Amino acid sequence: MSTQGPVSRASELAWYKSSYSAGNGGDCVEVAAADTAVHIRDSKQSGGPTLRVGAVQWTTFVRMAARG
Repeated sequence: MSTQGPVSRASELAWYKSSYSAGNGGDCVEVAAADTAVHIRDSKQSGGPTLRVGAVQWTTFVRMAARG
């Protein structure tokens, strides 16, 4: 896992916000899949730092979150 500051590559990614996010400006994260990693950022600070995790780690996280 690593963090990145604002970089041009992050702005080139296709970012997705959860369909569960309310449109009222609440706390939301966005994710973008790249070749070997998933990038995560605060939707309210799209130019801010991002968190990058490996694709395998992201898949494990999503599976565990789905279990509750």
